[in-house]
Amino acid sequence: MDLINYVHEQVTEKSKFPDFRPGDNIAVSIRIKEGAKERVQTFKGNVLQINGEGSTKTFTVRKMSSGVGVERIFPFSSPGIDKIEVLKRGKVRRAKLFYLRELVGKKAKIKERKFIKK
Repeated sequence: MDLINYVHEQVTEKSKFPDFRPGDNIAVSIRIKEGAKERVQTFKGNVLQINGEGSTKTFTVRKMSSGVGVERIFPFSSPGIDKIEVLKRGKVRRAKLFYLRELVGKKAKIKERKFIKK
């Protein structure tokens, strides 16, 4: 099994994205093709979960759009992702933040993690 994992690591590309965790507020820039044209659209929201391993690793981002929650699942290995920016670091105690789906308003806010550089 270790040999299979070793070969899998050698074949897959290393992610060019910054490290982020569930609860972080990120902006995902996605390349969208419409006919012959191509444009970049950003999807800003909170990371609900990071799922999978290796080439099947995905993350779910949730945003509020006109009072309606919109979730989108992005694969880490997607060629359509242009870049990912971490806007805020969230302070959460869970790996899957599905409880945010039922919360509304200020209750749905995630506190910001404070960093002290040494």
